[in-house]
Amino acid sequence: MSTGREAFGARLARAMDELGPLCVGIDPHRSLLEAWGLSDDAAGLREFSLRAVEAVAGRVAAVKPQSAFFERHGSAGVAVLEETLAALREAGTLSVLDVKRGDIGSTMSGYADAYLSDGSPLAADALTVSPYLGFGSLAPVLDLARETGRGVFVLGLTSNPEGRSVQHATDPSGRSVAGGVVDGVTVANAAARADGTLGSVGLVVGATVGRAVHDLGLDLAASAAPLLAPGVGAQGAGAPELEQVFGVARRQVLASTSRDVLQAGPDVGALRAAAETATGQAVAALRG
Repeated sequence: MSTGREAFGARLARAMDELGPLCVGIDPHRSLLEAWGLSDDAAGLREFSLRAVEAVAGRVAAVKPQSAFFERHGSAGVAVLEETLAALREAGTLSVLDVKRGDIGSTMSGYADAYLSDGSPLAADALTVSPYLGFGSLAPVLDLARETGRGVFVLGLTSNPEGRSVQHATDPSGRSVAGGVVDGVTVANAAARADGTLGSVGLVVGATVGRAVHDLGLDLAASAAPLLAPGVGAQGAGAPELEQVFGVARRQVLASTSRDVLQAGPDVGALRAAAETATGQAVAALRG
């Protein structure tokens, strides 16, 4: 049963139009905590995360906490993640929780409840998931996201060299695994596509995958998917790379960056200035 919340895709599209197509990651690496003069424990993690929220909330389209860097501090770190997500909700900024969960049956339903249920302390506006137990394994997450007006970003085409052996592999018909994932997302977004709006089921497509989208015959524009694109900025992708990868689907892209902004800390003003610069670059590359 729908909660009455506006669909994630519509909320994200509006945020991208109003604030620019940038998602800032909160990735509290040990080295970043040290660079900010913070302790590598839950107290340092809390200071880092809430300062990042203070700096960018309301100023960028979305914020993406990376769950691994919270989980490494145990239950105290997960408590900080809950507090960070709550701070983003309070600020009215969309959260994308980067967890890349993937499982089957009741276990996947458990993940869905944890990250997409109203009232869950870990609830985010969207989360990342892995489809490599078969796209159908994502049904519990896709169903609950639809019911609650939340979103899902499905790993589609990643830039790590190891990913090619799975994502570029083909079935007897010649369709690649990545192509099958895009096909599943396209079906999931059929209603949004018919309405000419951005869907709530997105794809994670690395900004540095070069010609892979073209070579594998992936129609990202037809998917109506928001395209979360890691690898922008410090990881190497600028306007030419984004044009090569996304082409006519560029307006669907939510560029993801973390280091380019976070390395400007710990000063809140410096973080904001870095986020503004990154937003301007994303607008120029994707909306120019």
